[in-house]
Amino acid sequence: MDWLRTPCTAFEGSRCIATGELKDVAPLAKAALDCSAGNPNPPPVLVFNDTTSETIELDWRGSAQDFAARLGVPATPQPSPEATRGPGRPKLGVVAREVTLLPRHWEWLGQQPGGASVALRKLVEAARLSSEGKDRARQSREVGYKFMATMAGHEAGFEEASRALFAGDQAGLEARIAAWPVDVQTHLKKLLAEAFQA
Repeated sequence: MDWLRTPCTAFEGSRCIATGELKDVAPLAKAALDCSAGNPNPPPVLVFNDTTSETIELDWRGSAQDFAARLGVPATPQPSPEATRGPGRPKLGVVAREVTLLPRHWEWLGQQPGGASVALRKLVEAARLSSEGKDRARQSREVGYKFMATMAGHEAGFEEASRALFAGDQAGLEARIAAWPVDVQTHLKKLLAEAFQA
């Protein structure tokens, strides 16, 4: 995915100031930061990747024009396709990696129609499909918790809310975050949309 198209949300303190693609959100976050520059205790401005809840590190220095010019370049260099190419069938998206199995596993795989590679792909696909809902719920909880820890780790009831989240207690979680800033609650609930659906 193009770095500038990363879905993200920006907060100034506990107030959501923008949500959308990074190319649109980052300039608004920079403007908010510049507006509060004269404030002796300006609220922090954080931009979160909506997929992972990782904070996106941006170089805020300089004017809005300087910032916009720097924004056109990814923060970390992207590896070239040639640098990541290895054994396998790269044009098909197949990448060879090492798998360690016991001799009896290799023997069984070798007896399957199509050989070991085909059998392994079928097994992985079946396991992926059977656990898809649980995996999405787990990922949603982890992403939500990461956001909670950054934005609400100091809020009353944080520990209890965390326990409710990982216990699958949606009502308990919502009761414990009810006094948190509204924008933090709203974004957290959006991140946790699949957390309780397993």
